[in-house]
Amino acid sequence: MKILFILVAVALAYPTNGQTCNCESNFEWVKKTFEENDAGFQHIIDKKGQEAYDNHNQLMLEKIKPANSLTECGELLFEWLNFFRSGHIEIQLLTQVQPTTETWQGDISQFEKYIETKKESDYEGIWDIAEGMYKIGIKREGENYVGFIIESNVDSWKPYMVKMKIEQNDGDVKTTFYLADHSPRETGEPVFIGKNHLDIGTQILKRMSPVFTDDSIIENYGKLRYSRNPYLDELNETTLYLRIPSFGASRKRTIDKLLADNKEKILKTENLIIDLRNNGGGSDRSFYALRPFLYTNPIQTVQSEYLSTELNNKNFLDSNFNFIMRIMAKRIYKKMQKKMGEFVLISKNPVSTYQQKVVYEYPKNIGIIINRECLSSTEQFLLAAKQSEKVKLFGENTMGAFDVSEMISADSPCKEFRLRYCFSRNMRLPEHSIDDIGIPPDYYLDKIPHFRWVEYVNEILNQ
Repeated sequence: MKILFILVAVALAYPTNGQTCNCESNFEWVKKTFEENDAGFQHIIDKKGQEAYDNHNQLMLEKIKPANSLTECGELLFEWLNFFRSGHIEIQLLTQVQPTTETWQGDISQFEKYIETKKESDYEGIWDIAEGMYKIGIKREGENYVGFIIESNVDSWKPYMVKMKIEQNDGDVKTTFYLADHSPRETGEPVFIGKNHLDIGTQILKRMSPVFTDDSIIENYGKLRYSRNPYLDELNETTLYLRIPSFGASRKRTIDKLLADNKEKILKTENLIIDLRNNGGGSDRSFYALRPFLYTNPIQTVQSEYLSTELNNKNFLDSNFNFIMRIMAKRIYKKMQKKMGEFVLISKNPVSTYQQKVVYEYPKNIGIIINRECLSSTEQFLLAAKQSEKVKLFGENTMGAFDVSEMISADSPCKEFRLRYCFSRNMRLPEHSIDDIGIPPDYYLDKIPHFRWVEYVNEILNQ
């Protein structure tokens, strides 16, 4: 999961509820909670030094004292957290979201007829978002564009409601996209991927009407950026292309089924390209079904240990666990409680080993495509995959958000902010840190246009 300051709602000023609720008090709470409970805190202090941390605290406190809005405070709290790492860390603003009431005043049926007459590719059109979650129209109004709902699978979004805007101001272009909870996200100028896909920073839109003829390479790049679900394509007789946009826990079943349905085809094809670009991780279990195809020798995985504190240990008493998981979690909780303030290894051994009896002849060569948006569980998969003699990595360094993980939450006393931090650290530390460094590829593709990466990897594997 990529880490950021999440603006859940627009907040203008602090409420008056009888408590001391200001940015300074929130900062002291975040600082204390993080210092005492985050599994990566001491590692960074050891790495950067206490003096650097003290200077950072003093500088941030000077910025925080005059802050007079929750929005400004949240941004400053996230700036303070950035001292430690760029991944696996969040500040969320906990205020009531006010749904947008702005609606487009045109006629959808007339707009659809107008769109059918367009001969040139521009922002205007009917677009799909998130594989059917939203169908929107984008219409030019003066120098700006407004995007409105035509169809929606989200109850809070109805036809004609404004979903996005593209606005020009003194030559600068700003895009505002309203998320499912109606909170706004602002980005810069949209970027076309060919003629039928549009990258607005937060989403990739796919044109539904009018659809224009496009170069097949660019069209395929638009497809891989747009798709939220994994898919398998045949590039040629010797190469299959597997796209996996996410290792999220909810994607495990889909990934497993895709691989099971195509197992015979994969095991008869010489080359396999696995495209993981922009895969922000999720669950290690989601990539387990890939391991048999790349296996050449035992794969070792370094385990993580957990920081035992009262706040952290409560997560093992989560009532959402199923019956068996609750029994196991209670045993872990008791073990953790006995070692307060220490790091505790939950697994039996610090290193686990994956083995299988068979080494498949095909695929002979596996190229995995990565970029800077790959992190967390995706990086765990890459560490495993790199141990195979079949595998080479292509692209650019991953983000580097791996050393500390298992994100959990704590709410501020005034219920204004939620801090999300980590309570486990990988035992590769401190000698083999990945955070903010990333995993490098075997072949750097930074000089090659992104839409040609698959074409290049295909050529290398077929040499």
